[in-house]
Amino acid sequence: MKRVEVEGLPEEPLAAAGLFHQNWLDPIERALDEGLDVMAVLVPADHTHSDWRHAAVAMLARKHTPHRVNFIAGEGRGVDEAEAYLADAPGVTGQYLQVT
Repeated sequence: MKRVEVEGLPEEPLAAAGLFHQNWLDPIERALDEGLDVMAVLVPADHTHSDWRHAAVAMLARKHTPHRVNFIAGEGRGVDEAEAYLADAPGVTGQYLQVT
């Protein structure tokens, strides 16, 4: 599973969505096209970011089936534990999970 650390997103949700699509969509899709499963790690954000994050990961999962892609919002140990879980959960894809 390839771990992609998404960095530098602004706090404003519409700007964050735009920057994500501009800077991070291509590297994620390249990994998926190479046959890798992807876990994208995003910084935690409030509820105003949930819609665009859910939509982006769901569309990526549909487009790149059977390869898996999930978004994790969090830091540190919670992200590491989510990665370990996803590595052993072959049916989980298209999910936006928030961890602590």
